[in-house]
Amino acid sequence: MKITAVDPLNISSEHYKSIQNELQEAGHDFYMYPERNEQPETIIERAKDSDIMVISNIPVTKEILDNLPKLKLLNVAFTGVDHIDLKTCHQRGITVCNAAGYSTVAVSELAIGLILDVLRKITTLEQHTRSQKSRNGFLGREIAGKTAGIIGTGAIGTRTAYILKAMGAKVIASSRTEREEVMNAGIEYVPMDTLLRESDIVSLHLPSTEQTRHLIGEKQLSKMKNTAILINTARGPVVDSHALRKALDKGTISGAGIDVYEKEPPIEPEHPLLQAPNTVLLPHIAYATHEAMAIRADIVKENILNYAKGTPQNIIEKGE
Repeated sequence: MKITAVDPLNISSEHYKSIQNELQEAGHDFYMYPERNEQPETIIERAKDSDIMVISNIPVTKEILDNLPKLKLLNVAFTGVDHIDLKTCHQRGITVCNAAGYSTVAVSELAIGLILDVLRKITTLEQHTRSQKSRNGFLGREIAGKTAGIIGTGAIGTRTAYILKAMGAKVIASSRTEREEVMNAGIEYVPMDTLLRESDIVSLHLPSTEQTRHLIGEKQLSKMKNTAILINTARGPVVDSHALRKALDKGTISGAGIDVYEKEPPIEPEHPLLQAPNTVLLPHIAYATHEAMAIRADIVKENILNYAKGTPQNIIEKGE
Protein backbone atom coordinates (compact mmCIF):
# COMPACT_ATOMS: atom_id res chain seq x y z
CA MET A 1 0.00 0.00 0.00
CA LYS A 2 1.03 3.59 -0.57
CA ILE A 3 1.24 5.45 2.73
CA THR A 4 1.80 9.19 2.96
CA ALA A 5 2.35 11.30 6.05
CA VAL A 6 1.27 14.69 4.70
CA ASP A 7 2.83 16.59 7.60
CA PRO A 8 5.93 15.79 9.67
CA LEU A 9 5.74 13.56 12.74
CA ASN A 10 8.53 15.57 14.42
CA ILE A 11 10.82 12.61 14.95
CA SER A 12 14.51 12.10 14.30
CA SER A 13 15.70 11.07 10.86
CA GLU A 14 16.87 7.79 12.37
CA HIS A 15 13.42 7.06 13.79
CA TYR A 16 11.79 7.96 10.47
CA LYS A 17 14.14 5.65 8.56
CA SER A 18 13.45 2.84 11.03
CA ILE A 19 9.69 3.17 10.53
CA GLN A 20 10.08 3.49 6.78
CA ASN A 21 12.24 0.35 6.63
CA GLU A 22 9.82 -1.67 8.78
CA LEU A 23 6.89 -0.69 6.60
CA GLN A 24 8.85 -1.43 3.43
CA GLU A 25 9.72 -4.88 4.77
CA ALA A 26 5.98 -5.44 5.22
CA GLY A 27 5.46 -4.53 1.56
CA HIS A 28 4.39 -0.90 1.92
CA ASP A 29 5.67 2.35 0.44
CA PHE A 30 5.94 5.08 3.10
CA TYR A 31 6.92 8.73 2.72
CA MET A 32 6.71 11.61 5.20
CA TYR A 33 6.72 15.24 4.08
CA PRO A 34 9.21 17.25 6.14
CA GLU A 35 7.26 20.50 6.31
CA ARG A 36 3.70 21.36 7.40
CA ASN A 37 1.26 22.94 4.95
CA GLU A 38 -2.43 23.26 5.81
CA GLN A 39 -3.70 24.29 2.37
CA PRO A 40 -6.30 21.77 1.12
CA GLU A 41 -4.83 21.72 -2.39
CA THR A 42 -1.42 20.84 -0.93
CA ILE A 43 -2.85 18.04 1.21
CA ILE A 44 -4.65 16.65 -1.84
CA GLU A 45 -1.52 16.81 -3.99
CA ARG A 46 0.59 15.13 -1.33
CA ALA A 47 -1.86 12.31 -0.63
CA LYS A 48 -3.03 11.62 -4.18
CA ASP A 49 -3.05 7.90 -5.03
CA SER A 50 -2.44 7.04 -1.35
CA ASP A 51 -4.19 4.10 0.30
CA ILE A 52 -3.35 5.46 3.76
CA MET A 53 -2.94 9.10 4.76
CA VAL A 54 -1.25 10.06 8.02
CA ILE A 55 -2.18 13.52 9.31
CA SER A 56 -2.00 15.29 12.66
CA ASN A 57 -4.26 18.21 13.57
CA ILE A 58 -4.73 19.72 10.12
CA PRO A 59 -8.44 19.86 9.21
CA VAL A 60 -9.57 17.12 6.84
CA THR A 61 -12.65 18.37 5.03
CA LYS A 62 -15.09 16.82 2.60
CA GLU A 63 -13.28 18.69 -0.18
CA ILE A 64 -10.03 16.91 0.66
CA LEU A 65 -11.65 13.50 1.05
CA ASP A 66 -13.59 13.82 -2.22
CA ASN A 67 -10.29 14.32 -4.04
CA LEU A 68 -8.64 11.21 -2.58
CA PRO A 69 -10.61 8.37 -4.22
CA LYS A 70 -8.13 5.62 -3.27
CA LEU A 71 -8.01 6.46 0.43
CA LYS A 72 -8.83 3.50 2.67
CA LEU A 73 -7.38 4.51 6.04
CA LEU A 74 -7.06 7.94 7.64
CA ASN A 75 -4.40 7.51 10.31
CA VAL A 76 -4.74 10.52 12.62
CA ALA A 77 -1.49 11.22 14.46
CA PHE A 78 -3.40 12.97 17.21
CA THR A 79 -5.81 12.10 20.02
CA GLY A 80 -8.74 14.37 19.16
CA VAL A 81 -10.53 13.90 15.83
CA ASP A 82 -12.90 16.89 15.87
CA HIS A 83 -10.92 18.32 12.93
CA ILE A 84 -11.84 15.32 10.77
CA ASP A 85 -15.03 15.08 8.66
CA LEU A 86 -15.99 11.73 10.15
CA LYS A 87 -19.38 11.69 8.45
CA THR A 88 -17.81 11.75 4.98
CA CYS A 89 -15.20 9.18 6.04
CA HIS A 90 -17.86 6.76 7.22
CA GLN A 91 -20.00 7.36 4.14
CA ARG A 92 -16.99 6.59 1.95
CA GLY A 93 -15.99 3.54 3.97
CA ILE A 94 -12.71 5.16 5.02
CA THR A 95 -11.46 3.73 8.29
CA VAL A 96 -10.32 6.35 10.80
CA CYS A 97 -7.94 5.64 13.65
CA ASN A 98 -6.09 7.88 16.08
CA ALA A 99 -2.98 7.84 18.26
CA ALA A 100 -4.74 7.69 21.60
CA GLY A 101 -2.46 7.73 24.61
CA TYR A 102 0.70 9.14 23.05
CA SER A 103 0.60 12.41 24.99
CA THR A 104 -0.78 11.33 28.36
CA VAL A 105 2.40 12.15 30.26
CA ALA A 106 3.12 15.32 28.27
CA VAL A 107 -0.33 16.87 28.71
CA SER A 108 -0.69 15.99 32.38
CA GLU A 109 2.72 17.49 33.15
CA LEU A 110 1.85 20.67 31.25
CA ALA A 111 -1.42 20.95 33.18
CA ILE A 112 0.59 20.88 36.41
CA GLY A 113 2.96 23.46 34.96
CA LEU A 114 0.07 25.80 34.18
CA ILE A 115 -1.35 25.35 37.67
CA LEU A 116 1.99 26.27 39.22
CA ASP A 117 2.44 29.22 36.88
CA VAL A 118 -1.00 30.67 37.64
CA LEU A 119 -0.71 30.11 41.39
CA ARG A 120 2.87 31.41 41.66
CA LYS A 121 2.79 33.89 38.73
CA ILE A 122 6.03 32.46 37.37
CA THR A 123 5.72 34.01 33.91
CA THR A 124 4.78 37.45 35.23
CA LEU A 125 7.50 37.53 37.84
CA GLU A 126 10.13 36.32 35.38
CA GLN A 127 9.34 39.36 33.27
CA HIS A 128 9.48 41.57 36.36
CA THR A 129 12.89 40.20 37.25
CA ARG A 130 14.23 40.96 33.77
CA SER A 131 12.91 44.51 34.22
CA GLN A 132 14.94 44.89 37.44
CA LYS A 133 11.84 44.73 39.64
CA SER A 134 11.42 42.92 42.96
CA ARG A 135 8.55 40.65 43.94
CA ASN A 136 6.89 43.84 45.23
CA GLY A 137 5.21 42.02 48.10
CA PHE A 138 3.68 39.29 45.95
CA LEU A 139 2.68 36.07 47.72
CA GLY A 140 1.79 32.98 45.76
CA ARG A 141 -0.37 30.00 46.64
CA GLU A 142 0.50 26.32 47.05
CA ILE A 143 -1.12 23.23 45.59
CA ALA A 144 -0.80 21.31 48.87
CA GLY A 145 -3.95 21.59 50.91
CA LYS A 146 -6.09 22.79 48.01
CA THR A 147 -9.05 20.96 46.51
CA ALA A 148 -8.45 20.10 42.86
CA GLY A 149 -11.36 19.16 40.63
CA ILE A 150 -10.73 17.03 37.57
CA ILE A 151 -13.43 17.13 34.90
CA GLY A 152 -12.94 14.07 32.71
CA THR A 153 -11.05 11.06 34.04
CA GLY A 154 -9.68 9.53 30.89
CA ALA A 155 -5.99 8.69 30.83
CA ILE A 156 -4.80 12.30 30.98
CA GLY A 157 -7.29 13.44 33.59
CA THR A 158 -6.49 10.43 35.75
CA ARG A 159 -2.74 10.97 35.58
CA THR A 160 -3.20 14.67 36.38
CA ALA A 161 -5.34 13.69 39.37
CA TYR A 162 -2.66 11.31 40.66
CA ILE A 163 0.05 13.97 40.39
CA LEU A 164 -2.05 16.54 42.22
CA LYS A 165 -2.84 14.03 44.94
CA ALA A 166 0.86 13.25 45.31
CA MET A 167 1.49 16.98 45.69
CA GLY A 168 -0.84 17.14 48.67
CA ALA A 169 -4.10 18.27 47.12
CA LYS A 170 -7.49 16.79 47.90
CA VAL A 171 -8.73 15.59 44.51
CA ILE A 172 -12.35 15.21 43.44
CA ALA A 173 -13.61 14.33 39.97
CA SER A 174 -16.57 14.50 37.65
CA SER A 175 -16.77 12.31 34.57
CA ARG A 176 -19.25 10.59 32.31
CA THR A 177 -17.52 7.30 33.12
CA GLU A 178 -16.44 6.63 36.71
CA ARG A 179 -13.29 4.52 36.87
CA GLU A 180 -12.71 2.04 39.66
CA GLU A 181 -8.98 2.69 39.72
CA VAL A 182 -9.64 6.38 40.35
CA MET A 183 -11.95 5.63 43.26
CA ASN A 184 -9.46 3.12 44.64
CA ALA A 185 -6.87 5.91 44.70
CA GLY A 186 -9.05 7.81 47.15
CA ILE A 187 -10.50 10.22 44.62
CA GLU A 188 -14.22 10.88 45.02
CA TYR A 189 -16.57 11.35 42.10
CA VAL A 190 -19.03 14.20 42.64
CA PRO A 191 -21.62 16.03 40.50
CA MET A 192 -20.03 18.75 38.40
CA ASP A 193 -21.86 21.52 40.28
CA THR A 194 -20.35 20.24 43.53
CA LEU A 195 -16.91 20.08 41.95
CA LEU A 196 -17.18 23.66 40.71
CA ARG A 197 -18.30 24.96 44.11
CA GLU A 198 -15.67 23.13 46.15
CA SER A 199 -12.56 23.25 43.97
CA ASP A 200 -9.67 25.68 44.24
CA ILE A 201 -8.28 24.30 40.98
CA VAL A 202 -10.49 23.07 38.12
CA SER A 203 -8.66 21.17 35.37
CA LEU A 204 -10.43 20.14 32.17
CA HIS A 205 -9.71 16.87 30.37
CA LEU A 206 -12.56 16.36 27.91
CA PRO A 207 -12.93 15.76 24.18
CA SER A 208 -14.62 18.32 21.98
CA THR A 209 -18.12 17.13 21.12
CA GLU A 210 -21.55 18.67 20.70
CA GLN A 211 -22.22 17.70 24.31
CA THR A 212 -19.08 19.33 25.71
CA ARG A 213 -19.19 22.56 23.68
CA HIS A 214 -19.16 25.48 26.15
CA LEU A 215 -19.54 23.05 29.02
CA ILE A 216 -17.82 25.76 31.03
CA GLY A 217 -19.74 28.98 30.47
CA GLU A 218 -21.05 31.90 32.48
CA LYS A 219 -23.36 29.76 34.61
CA GLN A 220 -20.64 27.27 35.52
CA LEU A 221 -18.01 29.94 36.18
CA SER A 222 -20.38 31.75 38.53
CA LYS A 223 -20.46 28.67 40.74
CA MET A 224 -16.70 28.65 41.28
CA LYS A 225 -14.88 30.25 44.19
CA ASN A 226 -13.56 33.72 43.51
CA THR A 227 -10.13 32.37 44.51
CA ALA A 228 -10.33 29.41 42.12
CA ILE A 229 -8.38 28.94 38.90
CA LEU A 230 -9.38 27.19 35.67
CA ILE A 231 -6.95 25.10 33.60
CA ASN A 232 -7.75 23.96 30.05
CA THR A 233 -5.34 21.61 28.28
CA ALA A 234 -8.21 19.69 26.68
CA ARG A 235 -10.00 21.30 23.73
CA GLY A 236 -10.78 24.97 23.18
CA PRO A 237 -14.55 24.78 22.51
CA VAL A 238 -15.14 23.17 25.93
CA VAL A 239 -14.82 26.70 27.39
CA ASP A 240 -16.79 29.78 26.39
CA SER A 241 -13.87 32.19 26.01
CA HIS A 242 -16.05 35.29 26.19
CA ALA A 243 -17.65 34.10 29.43
CA LEU A 244 -14.22 33.26 30.84
CA ARG A 245 -12.90 36.73 30.00
CA LYS A 246 -15.86 38.33 31.80
CA ALA A 247 -15.34 36.08 34.83
CA LEU A 248 -11.65 37.03 34.99
CA ASP A 249 -12.38 40.75 34.56
CA LYS A 250 -15.02 40.71 37.30
CA GLY A 251 -12.97 38.56 39.67
CA THR A 252 -15.56 35.77 39.56
CA ILE A 253 -12.53 33.47 39.47
CA SER A 254 -8.95 34.46 40.17
CA GLY A 255 -7.01 33.11 37.19
CA ALA A 256 -6.72 30.72 34.28
CA GLY A 257 -4.15 28.68 32.37
CA ILE A 258 -5.13 28.02 28.76
CA ASP A 259 -3.37 25.94 26.09
CA VAL A 260 -6.24 25.38 23.63
CA TYR A 261 -8.60 27.65 21.70
CA GLU A 262 -11.44 27.58 19.21
CA LYS A 263 -8.84 27.19 16.45
CA GLU A 264 -5.16 26.47 16.29
CA PRO A 265 -2.83 29.37 17.15
CA PRO A 266 -1.92 31.93 16.13
CA ILE A 267 -5.20 33.24 17.54
CA GLU A 268 -6.76 36.43 16.25
CA PRO A 269 -5.72 39.77 17.82
CA GLU A 270 -9.26 40.37 19.09
CA HIS A 271 -9.49 37.05 20.95
CA PRO A 272 -11.08 37.78 24.35
CA LEU A 273 -8.41 36.02 26.38
CA LEU A 274 -5.41 37.88 24.98
CA GLN A 275 -5.87 40.75 27.42
CA ALA A 276 -7.46 38.75 30.24
CA PRO A 277 -5.98 39.38 33.70
CA ASN A 278 -4.17 36.69 35.71
CA THR A 279 -4.10 34.38 32.71
CA VAL A 280 -1.28 32.28 31.25
CA LEU A 281 -1.74 31.55 27.54
CA LEU A 282 0.23 28.93 25.61
CA PRO A 283 0.10 28.08 21.86
CA HIS A 284 -1.23 24.50 22.17
CA ILE A 285 1.99 22.86 23.31
CA ALA A 286 0.77 20.39 25.94
CA TYR A 287 1.32 17.37 23.68
CA ALA A 288 4.54 18.69 22.13
CA THR A 289 7.50 16.87 23.65
CA HIS A 290 10.23 14.80 22.02
CA GLU A 291 9.10 11.78 24.03
CA ALA A 292 5.45 12.13 23.01
CA MET A 293 6.34 12.53 19.33
CA ALA A 294 8.38 9.32 19.41
CA ILE A 295 5.51 7.42 21.04
CA ARG A 296 3.06 8.90 18.55
CA ALA A 297 5.12 7.80 15.55
CA ASP A 298 5.26 4.24 16.85
CA ILE A 299 1.48 4.18 17.39
CA VAL A 300 1.00 5.46 13.82
CA LYS A 301 3.22 2.66 12.54
CA GLU A 302 1.38 0.00 14.54
CA ASN A 303 -1.97 1.37 13.32
CA ILE A 304 -0.78 0.79 9.75
CA LEU A 305 0.60 -2.68 10.36
CA ASN A 306 -2.48 -3.82 12.25
CA TYR A 307 -4.81 -2.42 9.60
CA ALA A 308 -2.86 -4.23 6.88
CA LYS A 309 -3.15 -7.48 8.84
CA GLY A 310 -6.91 -7.07 9.15
CA THR A 311 -6.81 -6.34 12.88
CA PRO A 312 -7.22 -2.56 13.00
CA GLN A 313 -6.66 -0.73 16.29
CA ASN A 314 -7.59 2.66 17.75
CA ILE A 315 -10.60 2.82 15.47
CA ILE A 316 -12.90 5.84 15.69
CA GLU A 317 -16.42 4.48 15.44
CA LYS A 318 -19.40 6.25 13.94
CA GLY A 319 -20.81 8.91 16.20
CA GLU A 320 -17.56 9.58 18.05
